[in-house]
Amino acid sequence: MDLGAAGLTGQPFPTHGKPSAIVSYGAERAAREVLENTYSSPTGLSLLQGPTLSGKSTLIRSFIDSLHEDCAVAVVDGKGLNTTNLLTSILRQFGYSLELSSNSELLGLLRVFALQQADKHEAPLLIIENTHELNPSALRTLCELAELRVQMGKAVKIVLVSDRSLNPIISAPALRPLARRILHDFHLHPLTQEEAKSYLHDKLRAVGSDYPDFVFPDAVCGELWKASGGWPGILDRLALLALARAETLPVSVADVEHPALPTGTWDEEELALAEREFATSPGVPQLVISNDGNVIADIKMEKPRLLIGRSDHNDIAISSRFISRHHALLVRHGSSTFLMDLNSTNGTFVNAKRVSNHVLVHDDVITIGHHKIKFHDTDARTRGNLEGIEFADTAIMKTLQDMRNLLAQENTELLPAASEDLPTIQA
Repeated sequence: MDLGAAGLTGQPFPTHGKPSAIVSYGAERAAREVLENTYSSPTGLSLLQGPTLSGKSTLIRSFIDSLHEDCAVAVVDGKGLNTTNLLTSILRQFGYSLELSSNSELLGLLRVFALQQADKHEAPLLIIENTHELNPSALRTLCELAELRVQMGKAVKIVLVSDRSLNPIISAPALRPLARRILHDFHLHPLTQEEAKSYLHDKLRAVGSDYPDFVFPDAVCGELWKASGGWPGILDRLALLALARAETLPVSVADVEHPALPTGTWDEEELALAEREFATSPGVPQLVISNDGNVIADIKMEKPRLLIGRSDHNDIAISSRFISRHHALLVRHGSSTFLMDLNSTNGTFVNAKRVSNHVLVHDDVITIGHHKIKFHDTDARTRGNLEGIEFADTAIMKTLQDMRNLLAQENTELLPAASEDLPTIQA
């Protein structure tokens, strides 16, 4: 069908070049938050995984477009790259015109650039696509870049992208410098049926359609969703083909092709096991505490509240001069976990942003002083609000009263014990 006959001013589902519109949906918003957290974190390194045509490239380019024009960003296709190819590609995107140089010279040049940028609080961002196809020597070079430090954190922010799970690669002992920096291990998921319908209609509107639900009725949107598995790149191609096949409007269900579909990048067996475990036992949040990339404790949050600070009276006691005596408080309310900063001297941060009160979600990273606490709770997927006077009165106020009693107890224990040899106060 001619696009003009459908009332369209352009191709709504282009397979190359700039998309007709950037449409937001659940997995896209979650992935964008991962990229934003990675870029804002002093030690940001994240994994972004999703099958071919899952929307990774569109997401990455949209995110880069949202950054300030002075941000140093390099996007490299890792397919078959060795050390020389990798370093040359990165440096050229950072503005260097290179002649033939040794790998050590190239690495030295990139090291100097990264350190200079990081010292200005503008650490460069390196995005490696097709990470799973990097040559082993390039992976070792990536580890060297991951180890570069400046006073405020790491000298290079890194996002590793792949159309398959990167866990088998990252778990290799030789790649420990990468593994211990991971902030997010994110897997893209497909659109829901309702998201697919909105996605299709929004793209039609972007090129002039006043009646997108006439072009693609609900039944056709549902069929396109099933045929694409909800993966946006496949959805684009099938919608494009259906428009081309249709002789009249509305497009018919018979115009929808059904190709073979890719699977997700998450491990289906692990996912099924986790679902079975969840079905038989309530979820208990886990807190993984690390310092300078080294895990020092792994704690299950089995109490309704946990007090964090330097004092031995805390539930989680961390001996560090950068942490206040009573620094922060975690409170469980139903299936939600609430973080409170207790007017600490150096502040409490979640995903590199300072907070006073905050509802935690799965994979959030809490930073206090030089220590990090990674919050694991697969039930906590949305950052809702803890509302209602019952919670405020019962949970928060009771917890604060408990803390006052704790402080009173601690101060009492610091006083000398009673003794008959001590003088008494005379009236």
